[in-house]
Amino acid sequence: MSQHDILVLYYSRHGATRDLARLIAEGIESVPGVNARLRTVPPVSSVCEATEAPVPSEGSPYVEYADLQQCIGLALGSPTRFGNMAAPMKYFWDGSASEWMNGALIGKPACVFTSTGSMHGGQESTLLTMMIPLLHHGMVILGLPYSEPELMTTSTGGSPYGVTHLSHADGSAPISVMEQRLAKAQGKRLAQIALRLIPA
Repeated sequence: MSQHDILVLYYSRHGATRDLARLIAEGIESVPGVNARLRTVPPVSSVCEATEAPVPSEGSPYVEYADLQQCIGLALGSPTRFGNMAAPMKYFWDGSASEWMNGALIGKPACVFTSTGSMHGGQESTLLTMMIPLLHHGMVILGLPYSEPELMTTSTGGSPYGVTHLSHADGSAPISVMEQRLAKAQGKRLAQIALRLIPA
C-alpha cells in the first residue's frame, strides 16, 4: 500500500500544543497507509532585523508551502492568543496566497486543535477562527463527534470543534487521559476520511 502524508502543523511556545500535535500524529499513523508529517512555524518578532535559523535547534522542521501541496489532509494547532491563533501561525497563512490561487488545499480534510492556560481562555473561539483561512482554501472541516465518549465526561480539554488542552497559567498541567484519547481519535478520524477523499 502506498503511503500518504497528513500535515500536522502547529506552533507551540511552551510545549503543550506540540504535545497535542504528537498525539494527533499517533492517531494518524494508527491508520494503515498514512504518515504524519509534523511541522512547525518560526516565531515572529517586532524587530525587523530579527531572523530565525533556517532549521530549528530542536523539534519539528519548519513548514514549507510545498507541504500544503503534498499532503492529503491537515491538522492545524496553535495556542490561544486572545481568542485567536498565535501570530506566527497567522503570519504563515497570510503568506499562502499562491497556494490559495493554485487550489493546493481544495477538497482536502482539515481539523484544528489548541491549548490554553485557563478553562475559558478562548479555546472554542480559537478553534473557530483557525477554521476561517482553511475554509478560504476550500478545505473540508472536520470536527470531533460526540461518538467520542470523552467529550461528555472530560473536565479538562475537549470540544466538538477540535481537541483542546487545559495547561493552566504556568503550563504545568500534563495532557490528561481524556485529552490524550480525544487527540488520538481526532488524528485517526482525519486519516480515515483523508484516504476516502483522495481523488480516484
